[in-house]
Amino acid sequence: MLIERAEDLAGYLALNEIALDLRWSWNHLSDALWQEIDAETWQATRNPVAVLHTVSRDRLRWLLRTTDFLSRITKVQEETRQADAASSWYEQACEASRPKAIAYFSMEFMLTEALPIYSGGLGNVAGDQLKAAADLGVPVIGVGLLYGQGYFRQAIDPDGNQEALYPANEPDQLPIQPIRTDDGELLRLQIDLPGASIWIRAWEVRVGRNKLYLLDTNDPANPVTFRSVTSQLYGGGSETRLQQEIVLGICGWQLLKKLGIEPEVCHLNEGHAAFAAIERARCFQVERGIPFDEALAVTRAGNIFTTHTAVEAGFDLFQPSLIRKYFRTYVEKFLGTTMEKFLALGRQSAENPLEPFNMAYLAVRASGAVNGVSALHGAVSRKLFQPLFPRWPQREVPVGHVTNGIHAPTWDSPGSDELWTELCGKDRWRGNLDRLGENIRKAGVSRLWQVRCEARKTLCEEVRKHYLVQRVQDGDIEIDPEEIRDVFDPNALTLGFARRFATYKRPALLLSDPERLARILTSRERPVQLVLAGKAHPQDRGGQDLIRLWHGFARKPELRTRLIFLRDYNMRQAEWLVQGVDVWINTPRRPWEASGTSGMKILVNGGLNLSELDGWWQEAFGPEVGWALGDGQEHGDDPAIDAAEAAELYRLLEEEIIPEFYDRQADGVPGRWIGRVRESMARLTPRFSANRNVRDYTQGFYLPAAQAYEERVTALNDPATDMNMWRKRWRDHGASIHFGAVQVEQRDQSHLFSIEVYLGQLSPADLAVEIYADGIGEEAPFVGKARRQGADSNPDGYCRYACTVPADRPATDYTPRLVPHHPLARVPLDLATIVWPG
Repeated sequence: MLIERAEDLAGYLALNEIALDLRWSWNHLSDALWQEIDAETWQATRNPVAVLHTVSRDRLRWLLRTTDFLSRITKVQEETRQADAASSWYEQACEASRPKAIAYFSMEFMLTEALPIYSGGLGNVAGDQLKAAADLGVPVIGVGLLYGQGYFRQAIDPDGNQEALYPANEPDQLPIQPIRTDDGELLRLQIDLPGASIWIRAWEVRVGRNKLYLLDTNDPANPVTFRSVTSQLYGGGSETRLQQEIVLGICGWQLLKKLGIEPEVCHLNEGHAAFAAIERARCFQVERGIPFDEALAVTRAGNIFTTHTAVEAGFDLFQPSLIRKYFRTYVEKFLGTTMEKFLALGRQSAENPLEPFNMAYLAVRASGAVNGVSALHGAVSRKLFQPLFPRWPQREVPVGHVTNGIHAPTWDSPGSDELWTELCGKDRWRGNLDRLGENIRKAGVSRLWQVRCEARKTLCEEVRKHYLVQRVQDGDIEIDPEEIRDVFDPNALTLGFARRFATYKRPALLLSDPERLARILTSRERPVQLVLAGKAHPQDRGGQDLIRLWHGFARKPELRTRLIFLRDYNMRQAEWLVQGVDVWINTPRRPWEASGTSGMKILVNGGLNLSELDGWWQEAFGPEVGWALGDGQEHGDDPAIDAAEAAELYRLLEEEIIPEFYDRQADGVPGRWIGRVRESMARLTPRFSANRNVRDYTQGFYLPAAQAYEERVTALNDPATDMNMWRKRWRDHGASIHFGAVQVEQRDQSHLFSIEVYLGQLSPADLAVEIYADGIGEEAPFVGKARRQGADSNPDGYCRYACTVPADRPATDYTPRLVPHHPLARVPLDLATIVWPG
């Protein structure tokens, strides 16, 4: 936009600065500014960049010459600068040696609908963690891809058939800016792919204190076949996916190097990002002049891999021929190793030439720590990755967990935000959450009910707007205004079900008895209404069939005012859905829901959960805070279990949930219901927030990873602590070590084990001798450390060890074992060898 006066230009640049900082997507300081500039565009897009690009020059000139408007711009800028300058939780709580940069690689980030580069859960987690890190001052730097069309947009025809649409993401309409070099030139990277050398463009997104860097291949200088590599999120075939992951991982790390950023920690959000760890090792290899294997052994200590996959079929797999096509030159010329060794990093069996290349396996082998996204998912992941750690007990497979959380300021309603601010303070999500639960329990019953009623009313208003639009889209141009006013009652119990439509999520469980559900929804005495939304992947016919099924049911004349399926589910819809629904329903088939975050979003707003005991709800559920489906066991796809859980779903609604909602006190407030709401808000909101989640990652993963990486770098040239020599000794001589006689002596309250071990060419310092017993029930396994008896071993490597263990279990429960040991190693991630008797 052409701006003539210097004063006007200063005001415009200030507005542009505010628009390009996505802080506005959760603190709402500048909402009134965009509303005043162009209310229609702001309401339609929630994108301040679009507002600035579409407003008339005369309108903006007039506003910029208005003293009150300019003062409001200045106030937003001042508050932003004060927030950035304030001491953060990270500075106060973490030691002086804390990492200065943590790179976070992810295929998608859900930050705002104005930047549609996400599809669902994975992006939700990445976006909320990036925002929470900015609030807490944790220096997380996001790296992702800028998709020319993003994930598909959903249309549904009158017969319920889903149609996939792909509108363009035009960079100049997005809250991003191109990265430029010091001399003002556009920063571009170049990478060789089979058949072409292509250019990669780079973009910057400000997320409060932190930044997100995005890469894309839509450079005019690229051949047309490569310009579309980053066209669609999860679009195209296997080769396109591999190309995207090369751009994300390899070019993403190269971009950080080009910008002078040296992350001590690299966080791989799902296996898609695993090539970043390889490029990190390559760069370290070049800097230190060491072989690739040694560089990977050092740098892996600073890498963290978070898996979100609950089934083996969910891992990214590539055929060996495709990996050879894209990586032969890179591996042989730049890594200086062989394709066989490289392929082995992504395989269970290095000897199997037909085994596909598994990106999750690569991520495990290139990382110093691995975690799932809930306690249950951690256990599931240990089972999935067991093949990489043969002979290790499943409970000791090195996968921990950090349960997901949501960024509460993004998802709370205005009324909820006001309530939390009154009771817990404005900065409640920027530090420790120690007293939040205690404070929110002080909320009065009437006050909480008022917040719930206001949010439900807003939800009903939005549903009516969408209902009208959808009726017009279906060709119904003669709509009775009275019918629109009757759609959704702001005083009725409101149920919500919104997520990706996939068969394992069992969206039809609630529809297993259509007549019974219709009776629930059409009750006059105790009205109930249901809002649904969700997309099925364009290739998922089963998921699309489920959408068609619900669409047909929702079109029944008697249900039109009580049930609506919202089309084109997106982040803006999700916001007012999670703010307004009374009960959020979730029915996945256990244990396929790794964590789930949709049900977490309603907590801050006083919604309640009715969910399968899967993912996060397995940890969160208590009868005081919501309702649970299932027995906490796995049953596969047994139709009898589905039928039983459907019956329980209906029973809970009819006998517990609906009666409790309509059990009113003299003042019209449902006292028991609001008591449950208050306890859910107090107990669960802090616990399942991204604030807690990011602090867990920082203290439990980022700080240890940075320290481990620095220790390995320091020890690189010290023969006494050289891990590569240690690994070589195990590789050359590990097969020769074995047990001799094992004797057990019964003492008062213990068993004394005496163990003979033949180490061959290995030193006693290279390993540990342990006594192991499986855990009983939910108990952790018992591991006792044996001590070497005598100072030296004989020439044959013979040593004797002793260990005392409790006698509360029979001696036969205990088994000796040999495990590799090194002061800097994380076993079994660094070395998966283990030796048992026999």
